[in-house]
Amino acid sequence: MIENTSIKELKGIGEKTQKLFEKVGVSTVGDLIRYYPRGYDVYEDPVPISEVEEGKVQTVAGAIFGRVQVSGNRNMQVTTIHVKDLTGTIKAVWFRMPFLRNTLAGGGKIILRGRVTNRKGGLAMEHPEIFYPVGKYEEKIHTLQPVYGLTAGLSNNIVAKAMHQALSQLDLTRETLPDELRLKYGLAEYNYAIRGIHFPEDKEVFYHARERLVFEEFLSFILSIRKMKDKNERIENEYIVQRKPEVDELIGRLPYELTKAQKKVWDEIAHDMASDTAMSRLVQGDVGSGKTIVAVLALISVALNGYQGAMMAPTEVLARQHYDSITRLLEEYGIKIKVELLTGSMSAKEKRRAYDRIECGYARIIIGTHALIQDRVYYDCLALVVTDEQHRFGVKQREAFARKGGMPHVLVMSATPIPRTLAIILYGDLDISVIDELPANRLPIKNCVVDTSYRNTAYTFMKKQVREGRQCYVICPMVEESEQLEVENVLDYAAMLQEEMGEGIVVSCLHGRMRQAEKDDIMERFGRCEIQILVSTTVIEVGIDVPNATVMMIENAERFGLAQLHQLRGRVGRGKHQSYCIFMSSSKAKETRERLNILNESNDGFKIASEDLRLRGPGDLFGIRQSGMMDFKLGDVFQDAKVLKMANEAADLLLNAENDWLKNLPKHEGTSSVII
Repeated sequence: MIENTSIKELKGIGEKTQKLFEKVGVSTVGDLIRYYPRGYDVYEDPVPISEVEEGKVQTVAGAIFGRVQVSGNRNMQVTTIHVKDLTGTIKAVWFRMPFLRNTLAGGGKIILRGRVTNRKGGLAMEHPEIFYPVGKYEEKIHTLQPVYGLTAGLSNNIVAKAMHQALSQLDLTRETLPDELRLKYGLAEYNYAIRGIHFPEDKEVFYHARERLVFEEFLSFILSIRKMKDKNERIENEYIVQRKPEVDELIGRLPYELTKAQKKVWDEIAHDMASDTAMSRLVQGDVGSGKTIVAVLALISVALNGYQGAMMAPTEVLARQHYDSITRLLEEYGIKIKVELLTGSMSAKEKRRAYDRIECGYARIIIGTHALIQDRVYYDCLALVVTDEQHRFGVKQREAFARKGGMPHVLVMSATPIPRTLAIILYGDLDISVIDELPANRLPIKNCVVDTSYRNTAYTFMKKQVREGRQCYVICPMVEESEQLEVENVLDYAAMLQEEMGEGIVVSCLHGRMRQAEKDDIMERFGRCEIQILVSTTVIEVGIDVPNATVMMIENAERFGLAQLHQLRGRVGRGKHQSYCIFMSSSKAKETRERLNILNESNDGFKIASEDLRLRGPGDLFGIRQSGMMDFKLGDVFQDAKVLKMANEAADLLLNAENDWLKNLPKHEGTSSVII
């Protein structure tokens, strides 16, 4: 068997299961072995029921006490049992699983493993894993069991079985790193790393396996970045953009004064666009620092020079918001520049008209989504592309625009606060500008870190804010088991919250499995204040500005990296009203409190990022989801900062020595996804 072998060649994988694997991006056996676990279940000794702690995943052993109860209606059936040991009794509940009544009807000994929650004043387990008979638990005790990202119909068990097969039949002895590098940095062999990341015998094996694979991932990425840097430095400026007095007049007439940092960054951009080589610049600024106006000034400047500028947004809703605000700005100040909107959901007729206006050069500023780089779009003279970190504008895109004529200036906007030392490595192909101060009129967000006993008080506070005409976000508790459960969790939470809030307050929800049109519709309704409270997963991280939203409540806050929490918090505090962020955590751990209190004490994203870097260690990986910063399969730029610096040093060594390995550098798709 080789890595290119189709996944369906594995035993037990028919056409239906093959399609499910393809949904999560796995088509070949090679894809499968690089489909790394998103976390691990650590199976520990059962604890006495009297000692279970809220918020923790724990195991209890006892006997089923009383009968199995099924209540609720057809759409929402709740199965309940009580389990008793010598120290006490605990309730366990499952939603939409009425068949358990028959499964557990025999009573007797049982082992349950799951998260302990506070349910109506008492501790309970929701959706725990069942070991019945109890001997099944003995097989798993003291092991690390991989937990994979799933889709509806694809179970963790199916993935694990397929993985065992692939690892037993593949020859993994071929080393993918130069021996001198591997030995210099004390890295595990490839064979050991691949097996150890999927089925580690213990935490030590896992750490060594992960370090090796993260190093390789970072190294490939950095080398790709260096290649891009070399290309960028050789790109001659085809579009000399002269500074126009109209732009300076506009800056003077704005209803607010640009901060010193904004003025400095604008000067850097204007200088780049007038220089001998094409601009490749990253503007890094905290949430609310005013990056967008700097980008808009660049687009206007390009248009006044007779060229075109395009701004690529991550969602259609955000694209429309940018289109509306830029159009209003130009009209208000009497600047006659045609702005065009181009998104995937537009009708064929609307698209054709937009294509024509873009191709003939009538449209000077074009705002859109990925639709901007489709084959059917032809530009008259595209001189500038503004994008954000979610759409890293790399070699492929630049070439796509080049085929349409010309090499545009590139401006990448980033709201992720990364310490400068890491930013230089991660964005090595770009010159870096930093907007490191907030506008003077911005009210700082008031933060509080609370435990779950505060939840009812939080709900009362949200009701008060809504009565005053404000809106709220709730980031729903995260569910590890599967994408499907995560959706259910959001739906259930929103239904519960609607009941809590009562009539007159509209609660809606948002999750990753919705179609883009559905997401856009909900965000637009929220923007119009037709929805007062929005329950969401982290898909809200990139959303439209809703100045009226003043409360952000994040459940299970301990499960996020600080940088991501700061990003989420940035959804509020965008208007004239005082805003609040409530970080709710069930964890009693001292380290968790210390981490979250950093957010409590500071709204400075760069300070938070540096503290996050200091505090996070490899041990945090268990039970904590990756920060989401850049699209690495395993690596986390905060947690793995040391490995990132190692990989950067290794890249220097390889490039200086012109190592033969570089000629055969593996082209991993995972790498290219980081830099699109």
